[in-house]
Parts: sequence; C-alpha cells; structure tokens
Amino acid sequence: MDYLVTKVRASKDIWHEFATGKIDTPEKYEAHRLGMAETVWEQMKANDSATCRSCHQFDAMDLQKQSADAQKMHALGIKEKQTCIDCHKGIAHFPPEITIDTKAHDALMENARQTPVDAKEVYPVAPAALGNLGTVYPATKLNVVGHSGDAREVEIIGSQMQGAEQVIYFAAGQRLVLATLTDEGQKALKISSDWEKDPYGNAWRNVSLRAPLAEPALSKPDVIWDYAKTLDKTYCSGCHAPISSEHYTLNAWPSVAKGMGARTDISAEDLDILTRWFQYHAKDFTSKE
Repeated sequence: MDYLVTKVRASKDIWHEFATGKIDTPEKYEAHRLGMAETVWEQMKANDSATCRSCHQFDAMDLQKQSADAQKMHALGIKEKQTCIDCHKGIAHFPPEITIDTKAHDALMENARQTPVDAKEVYPVAPAALGNLGTVYPATKLNVVGHSGDAREVEIIGSQMQGAEQVIYFAAGQRLVLATLTDEGQKALKISSDWEKDPYGNAWRNVSLRAPLAEPALSKPDVIWDYAKTLDKTYCSGCHAPISSEHYTLNAWPSVAKGMGARTDISAEDLDILTRWFQYHAKDFTSKE
C-alpha cells in the first residue's frame, strides 16, 4: 500500500507536465524543483525516511567498517535522533540550487556604514585594506586608537608563525587568519614576545600592528554572525541537517567548509564569512579577552 500511495502522489507531476504545463519545459521544471524537493523532504521526515529504512537501519550498521567521516556523522545522527533525509537530500537526485538574496549582504554593508565614529572597536564585514600595510579580513577585532582624515586608525593584535611572517593569526597554534601583510606591513609590526615553539614544533610570537582603515566596519560582530547563520541555513542545511560549529576544531573547519562549499554555488566571499563563523565558534576556540 505504501508503494501504491507513493505512485499516486507522484502522478501529480504527470498532471502538471501534460495538463497544466507547470513543469513542461526544463526551465519551468528547474524553477519549481526546490518546491517539489521540499515537499518530498517533508514527507520523508514525517515517515522517518521509511523508504530508506526498509533497507537501512542504524541498528544494522557496523560503524567501525565505515569511513571516519561516515562514522562521525552517523554517530551524530543517532545521538540527535535524525532521520536519513536530514543529511541525504541529494541521494536520488541532485539537490536543487539554493541561493541567498543579495539584499541580506547589502543590509550588512549598510549597517557597517552606520557605525558611530567614536566606536572603540570595529569589525570589518569584507576584506579591507590597511593602507599599504596589508589586508584585514571579516570579523577581525580592531581596536580604534585614533583617526586620520576619513580613516580610522586601528590596532590589530595576534600571532605570527615563523616561516609565514606575511600572516597575522588569531593566536599561537590557532590558524584563523586575521590579516595578510605587505612587505611594508611586516616592517611596521610591533613584536611583543620572543619565538616559542608549540607542541608540533612550529615557532610563534605575539605581534600587533597599527594601520589606517577607510572601509566601513561594525561596532560588534553579531550582525556578521547573523548573516553567517543565514548562509549556513541556505547553503549547508539545503543538503544536510545543521552541524554544530563545535563539531570540528578551529584549524579543521577551513578544509571542511571548503570541501562542502565546492558542492554549492556559494561565493568565495560568503564562504569566507561562513568559515569564520565556524572557526570563531569551534569546539577548541578560546577568546583572548
């Protein structure tokens, strides 16, 4: 009976192709594919992915014979009582392309333009030039130490790894890139500690840099994170159930996000913001404040 009911439900697609013309061309089909997919996803969530579970049950799985990633995700699915369709939305068909309205990013930039001139700290919403000293990246905390013409004079504090002196990282051993430096920027750095090796043999030292910032920036990172959550819901949750930012470490998130992002049409700029959201909220992230 379940098989018969499924076929009867599917007959509506035939009706819309030949009777109403709603999906009688590839272009019309693509325009409605997300809506049709969401209908199926809802049905499968309601019946606990019955068509999958007729063959695949968590209890019958030997997790130890699966890949490391599969073990981790299936263990998470069991723990959070997820159903198959939560993660396997593209198992029978390519998942529909989901995009985000550019108005959300425009609103983010407009919000940054409204930041008070006397803000004590600011957070860029896009890669921004630090004069001729380098480039600072989204959500990096910048202490405002003065003004120079139309630009804020800001200070960035972080760590530098020996052999990669053109980069300022969040902290020793934590490869969250805050800024990249030009030759002039490297010369302008203030060194505040000697090189010290981490458990893996990499040498780190604490540094700071003062530079001009002319681009708009927020007084708090909250709006950036709200935008990142929208990106997560749009691009990530379109294929699988939400994955907690605490699921991976700060250093692991960039490669994970890059691999998953390649399966979507998310822009490089949005992927960078989303990756930073995951990194700043990773399971091993600790604030310096």
